Amino acid sequence: MFFPRGQGDDKHLPDESLYDSLEVTSETPHEVTPGNEKIELVADSTPQPPELIIVDVKGAVVHPNVYTLQEGQRLIDAITAAGGYTSDADSRLLNHAQRLTDEAVIYVPLIGEELPVFENPTSVSDEIDESGSASVNINTADETELMTLTGIGPAKATAIVKYRTEQGVFQTIEDLKNISGIGQKTFDALSDSITVK
Repeated sequence: MFFPRGQGDDKHLPDESLYDSLEVTSETPHEVTPGNEKIELVADSTPQPPELIIVDVKGAVVHPNVYTLQEGQRLIDAITAAGGYTSDADSRLLNHAQRLTDEAVIYVPLIGEELPVFENPTSVSDEIDESGSASVNINTADETELMTLTGIGPAKATAIVKYRTEQGVFQTIEDLKNISGIGQKTFDALSDSITVK
């Protein structure tokens, strides 16, 4: 009579320990799973660094300037960054949905300003460049406007203004090569975009 009871007691003890071990192992996947999910989320978020672009907003906006935006933003985002339109701005020819590109120039005309009517509003800046009216006058442009030129950063823009102040106005665009740091290669890249008139 004692042996069956003893055997029965011995059998209950391993069963309880088995349940304990099952409870521990059942918790283990729950602890690991969130960790795996976190690793996957980090992996998904890493390959999305936004690329920055620089655009020049000119004309009838509150704060004309050069702005750094993200690739994929629209023309309306650049206008918003510049503080919006002034009260005398004429935005009818601008395509607010146009996707911005690096080095883009956005010109907002005044009401009544005589500009050609473009069939494609997105090409306004290109047409202005071809007509020559958007050329930067190196004798009157400030540092911000000079930095819109290819190859001209803050240091070279400051050097241009300093040279102009100390030596007088540029007689020809070739005089720009007299400034330290502006060689033939840099000059060739921006010669079509500058004027002294």
